[in-house]
Amino acid sequence: MPRGHYSLHDPHDHTPLGEEHFHCAPGPSGWRYVSQRVDPTGDHSGSVDLALDELGRPIRLELNAASWQVRGAAIDGVTWVRTDPTGTHATEGNVPAHAFTGTSPAFLIATARLLRLTPDATATRVRLVAFTDPVLAPRTVDQSWALVNRQTHTTDNAPLTVDEYQVTALDTGEQHSVHLSGDVVLSAPGIELENLETPPSVFD
Repeated sequence: MPRGHYSLHDPHDHTPLGEEHFHCAPGPSGWRYVSQRVDPTGDHSGSVDLALDELGRPIRLELNAASWQVRGAAIDGVTWVRTDPTGTHATEGNVPAHAFTGTSPAFLIATARLLRLTPDATATRVRLVAFTDPVLAPRTVDQSWALVNRQTHTTDNAPLTVDEYQVTALDTGEQHSVHLSGDVVLSAPGIELENLETPPSVFD
């Protein structure tokens, strides 16, 4: 069960946004990621609980940030309920999309798991619903993912396979690289792995 923490920062001006302390693990029905977030002062700022089925589809998502909460799942595309800080108003949403995304590293792993790309495959288009910080406002985005490189590194424990993805935002053409090893993000825009207590899990 990988456990550690990421540092988060604004990918454009590198303003520190805090840390995300996580643990995750594959299970008999898929994969689950649970994390707690703190802001740069160390105060609790949110949480993530994401569970995928064996095909990489989100069967349960719960996000909390700034007293806002989102619960969602892959139902008729993706469906979610967003609750305001007072708890008196809840809005429902449904979009014919493949999955969810957001600032948590969990969503990069989840998208890669859903697409299951191979190095020789062409780029794959995916539609996602992004929940933007700090109020978890939903926004539909279209991306293109391609697995451009796969390298295996020798370590003291076991070989470590690192996948490099090229992700393109189809509305702006902006491209960036994401480096994953199993169910851990090694680096991505706005995300740095600061500590990892146990090796990444290896997906079948």
